[in-house]
Amino acid sequence: MRTVPLPSETVPTVADVPLSQYSDGEELDEVLLVRSAELRDKKAGGSFLRLTLGDRSGALTGMVWDNYEAALELCKPGKPVRVRARYEVHPKFGPQLKLHDLLEAADGSYDLAELSDGPPRDAQAMESDLRELAATVQDSYLQQLLEKILGPDTETWQRYREAPAAKHFHQAYPHGLLEHSLTVAQAVSASSAIFPGINRDLAVTGALLHDIGKLQAYGEVDGIIDLTDAGRLQGEIPLGYALVRDRIAEIEGFPPELAAEVTHIVLSHHGSLEHGSPVVPATREATLVHMMDNLGGRLGSFDRIEKELAPGAQWSSFDRAIGGGAYFGPRGGEEPRRAAA
Repeated sequence: MRTVPLPSETVPTVADVPLSQYSDGEELDEVLLVRSAELRDKKAGGSFLRLTLGDRSGALTGMVWDNYEAALELCKPGKPVRVRARYEVHPKFGPQLKLHDLLEAADGSYDLAELSDGPPRDAQAMESDLRELAATVQDSYLQQLLEKILGPDTETWQRYREAPAAKHFHQAYPHGLLEHSLTVAQAVSASSAIFPGINRDLAVTGALLHDIGKLQAYGEVDGIIDLTDAGRLQGEIPLGYALVRDRIAEIEGFPPELAAEVTHIVLSHHGSLEHGSPVVPATREATLVHMMDNLGGRLGSFDRIEKELAPGAQWSSFDRAIGGGAYFGPRGGEEPRRAAA
């Protein structure tokens, strides 16, 4: 495999085909985004480079078995790279790329927005839905709390709107936190009308704020999401608890019992001690938020897996987030678009 820089003045003609539309055995010449570059040891000695390369439709792995030093220098995480490869479906590991050439991507040969993963819905539409949902909260103290954290002019809202929901497993892209928190809160709102004894205002507020600690726990450098120092040293849940507690302290007369119930939702939303919650859900509202959070994350994993599924495949390979393979059933629609020869 060759790994060479491309003269910046040369704008190559590359295929404009979503990665998800290739079929087994097809050749591709695409500019893809480097999602990760991991140096690993060969069983027989020596090293190889495992690349994850993708566009908005999904991501695939490719291995550089020899002369990986040049590829490691070229393929920095978050950088677009021109890739010549064969799309192959391995019987055990599923779709992957057999790399031929890795070249520098020339300016003008790609659209970064089409290479980066993102939510299926526009961020502005999701923000509108969140504002509409938050406006249904009637409790004046909870209204003030939401305004202090998610008010349109607050610094926390700007970060909340842009932040990812995770590093890898679900909604691991810009606006992912907004997407995840909104869907969890919408599910909590709908469920509150079905199950008796739920304080809807409390549950919806807790759902919108349950992952607020991710604003400090995760960061993005050159398009790559990773834990911050604060995320590693303190953890997402304590950071979220502290933020909510501090904002509550700014609201005069905020009832102590209500404060305890809101922060309990944040502290317990992972559901168990082994999953990182310092306490388990002890109220109806905390239990509901935990269940819907778990459901939202699990279904988000199905979205990620489907993007990586081979054309025509009904089952994925084993996925750690769901504890098995995912089944999608027969999928109709258009035939995969052929890559340019």
